[in-house]
Amino acid sequence: MTKILYVEDEPFLGKIVKESLETRNFEVRMVADGNLVLKAYEQFKPDICVLDVMLPNKDGYTLGNEIRQLRPYLPIIFLTAKTQTDDVLKGFQSGGNDYIRKPFSMEELIVRINNLLLLSNSKGMTPTGSIQLGKYEFLPQKYELRLNDNCRKLSHRETELLKIFTENRNFTVNRKEILMKIWGDDSFFNSRNLDVYITKLRDYLKEDETLELMTIKGVGYHFTTPTA
Repeated sequence: MTKILYVEDEPFLGKIVKESLETRNFEVRMVADGNLVLKAYEQFKPDICVLDVMLPNKDGYTLGNEIRQLRPYLPIIFLTAKTQTDDVLKGFQSGGNDYIRKPFSMEELIVRINNLLLLSNSKGMTPTGSIQLGKYEFLPQKYELRLNDNCRKLSHRETELLKIFTENRNFTVNRKEILMKIWGDDSFFNSRNLDVYITKLRDYLKEDETLELMTIKGVGYHFTTPTA
């Protein structure tokens, strides 16, 4: 049974969401106080976290960062009434994989939970070695990116970079981690090279608006792909 750590300080909403998730065969641990979340996390060891942003004593963004330090690839969904773009970006910077604005439907929440769990457990590779990225088909073993009948040949570093984003889709990847993995150091020269490759990948993927390679300032990149 999938375990969800659900953090919400509104008792009425929390009760409804918890009971609704339990009817879908999720095991739910609900916590209302930000200071109690890490202890509950350690005891419960969830498969996914659903965090309200506005909480007593410790906010959801802080908790997202703390949980991400403990388990880098644990799926995290933020729930918030905030609607500004800066709030969405802050959610991603704080380790979030998805962001749902209140009020939300239970069906939307459940779909997003299931899709994040699927993404976290699979890199999306088919038996032929191809990876579906929206409208595109990525074949890392052949250094190819295909769109319908068009095939783009990728360089080795373009392929390695796209592999990193594909393997961490809907997760934030640290810039230094990319530089060390592909170039072996994070010098200024290699950092500028990375900027060039990021621009190239964005251009290669521009035909599908559902794909977004976002720069998270001071952190790294967040590659968003369709989750439905």
